[in-house]
Amino acid sequence: MGEVDQAFIQSIEHRANLDSIEIEGIPLIDLSLSHTTDINLLVSEIGNACQNWGFFQVINHGVPLELLEKIKVAAKAFFDQPVEEKRKVKRDEVNAMGYHESEHTKNVRDWKEVFDFLINDPSFLPASPETEDNEIRTLSNQWPETPPQFREVCQTYAREVEKLGYKLLELISLSLGLPSNRLNGYFEDHTTMMRLNHYPPCPFPELALGVGRHKDAGALTIVAQDDIGGLQVRRKSDEVWVPVKPTPNALVINVGDTIQVWSNEAYESVEHRVVVNSERERFSIPVFFFPSHYVMVKPLEELVNEGSPPKYKPYNFGKFFVARNRSDYKKLEVQNIQISDFKII
Repeated sequence: MGEVDQAFIQSIEHRANLDSIEIEGIPLIDLSLSHTTDINLLVSEIGNACQNWGFFQVINHGVPLELLEKIKVAAKAFFDQPVEEKRKVKRDEVNAMGYHESEHTKNVRDWKEVFDFLINDPSFLPASPETEDNEIRTLSNQWPETPPQFREVCQTYAREVEKLGYKLLELISLSLGLPSNRLNGYFEDHTTMMRLNHYPPCPFPELALGVGRHKDAGALTIVAQDDIGGLQVRRKSDEVWVPVKPTPNALVINVGDTIQVWSNEAYESVEHRVVVNSERERFSIPVFFFPSHYVMVKPLEELVNEGSPPKYKPYNFGKFFVARNRSDYKKLEVQNIQISDFKII
């Protein structure tokens, strides 16, 4: 990453406090069912976590543990390559999948490098965020020739996490008092993306962030992280930044903007960020579970009534997502689009 430049430096109010603190963590939920854990209790735990935190960790999630280890090894093997090798699959504004080293969050450059790919290849998104533009763009993956088996491991892992994504959607749907399959139809042509994140050691961790504060645009994010730590969640009750302590074999789950709107704010997409340290690199592997590009996102009709009117105007997911990603490659003069722009006051 070289010498620090101003592009990485966070404004004073958004810099991380690096002092170690012991603090209540996000809920840890066992997804396995046994004679002591029935489906109703599991659904209740999921609902409470979504309502109170917007984040939780899951164990016994069904993703094979040996595959979890393989994807972490594959991520390190890819990022350990010379930058010239990684740039052979560099993404740009035309081809949005592949390697990238200068992503911005809230108009500040992140201290990280990434590799992105689609679970459904190809996938389709609007060509622009403009309402009157009906052109659809085809997105395709680009895979590196090295390391060996990289593509195979990535795709196998992604398909296992996809199964978990549907399972979590069903549990969340039940927790809202809806049929388990209520949300499935929104994902028939889903645009789900998987990312490998690498956060190199940072010589000025008090000034920069691996990822700045943000909320996720999609429905769910499912994250595998290593044992280094760095993910922080802004706790709803008091807005304190809470570290997500790495739990062996666990996956971190958070609900995104789409579920916030579908649930008519019964559940909330919560701000989170990644802090870096000066000594150790960190890896994380998020899967962003996105609906089909043509889905109109709005509060679910079953959750809207006279006492609880809709809190959001409908918006097209694909258009929203494309607009959100405009700042990936350049600093914008204004803040990127947010779901608050569709809030009914």
